[in-house]
Amino acid sequence: MSATDPTDSAAPPEAADPVDVFADRIFASALGAFETLSVHLGDRLDWYRILAERGSLTSTELAEAAETGERYTREWLEHQAVSGILAVDDPDAAASDRRYSLPPAHAEVLTDEASLAYLAPIARIVASAAAQLPGLLDAARTGGGVPWASFGKDMRDAQGDVNRPWFDRELAGALASVPELDAVLGRPGARILDVGCGHGWSSLALARAYPEAVVDGVDVDGPSIESARAHAEDAELSDRVTFLLGGGEALAEEDAYDAAFVFEALHDMPNPVEVLAALRRVVRDDGAVVIMDEAVAERFAPDGDDVERVMYGYSLLVCLPDSLSTPGSVATGTVMRPETLERYARSAGFGSAEVLPIDGFASFRFTRLHH
Repeated sequence: MSATDPTDSAAPPEAADPVDVFADRIFASALGAFETLSVHLGDRLDWYRILAERGSLTSTELAEAAETGERYTREWLEHQAVSGILAVDDPDAAASDRRYSLPPAHAEVLTDEASLAYLAPIARIVASAAAQLPGLLDAARTGGGVPWASFGKDMRDAQGDVNRPWFDRELAGALASVPELDAVLGRPGARILDVGCGHGWSSLALARAYPEAVVDGVDVDGPSIESARAHAEDAELSDRVTFLLGGGEALAEEDAYDAAFVFEALHDMPNPVEVLAALRRVVRDDGAVVIMDEAVAERFAPDGDDVERVMYGYSLLVCLPDSLSTPGSVATGTVMRPETLERYARSAGFGSAEVLPIDGFASFRFTRLHH
């Protein structure tokens, strides 16, 4: 056979049509979007939780337990089964007789609020963002924004819920792994500031990790502060943890704190330099200012990794519109490169920015700002 004979088994296969390849990618993305929204339904309607607690159920049994319509419940169960999220004990049975169950590994991801693998809140974030698309379309045309309050309770709670396991289980060890920082936080009677505290899980984790410290959490969102105060009461930490409504740029008490943190919030702030300047004033020269934000790449490049892709998604649909809802915002967006943070820090009067050796803390980078 000749080298050009089409029957030659050594001939290279015909290259895939790039149109088909990209069309397949978009179709796969649509499948993922539908699955994510179906996870939101299962999360909000308690279908996952009931399956995790009770085991194998029919559509009628699950509908009765969840107080939902049987037909919707059955369609959701079948969708989850064909998507590989639920197991079916008897697939050949009549539709009303089939029994569905949630595999233990899937139950941890979808229902275990203490697990580092808990991801149901991400579905809530996506659904909340999707509900605001009409406003986002208008904002994109005018250069305006969509304020955080517009995203609603599901978004607010999900933001707190998705980070809570990391704060509860990993923050103490992460901070203790940096001796110089641990020494500052462990000072007798240390005062610690948590700016952009949200639901307060980071503030409470700091208080548990350093039992001699007092912690002030600050946030501009009133409902989040109310939730944080309730969480402090439940944790019996309200004697050492106080939550205040306000912006970080308004802090004025000089040399009042031994340490200040901004956990995954600086990129949302419309005036980050003013906030950092305030932190420089209120934290003692021998104290510590630490910014935890997304561990994106040092510079933009096409074909980014999954961290880049998801952070740009958050930025486009949530964080950038929120930031731009404030007139005069610098509009950082979720993808805050290290050089951007260092530029903000220097503009605020800090001398340098040091990336701390804390690895494996979700997709976050810890940076200490030095006077």
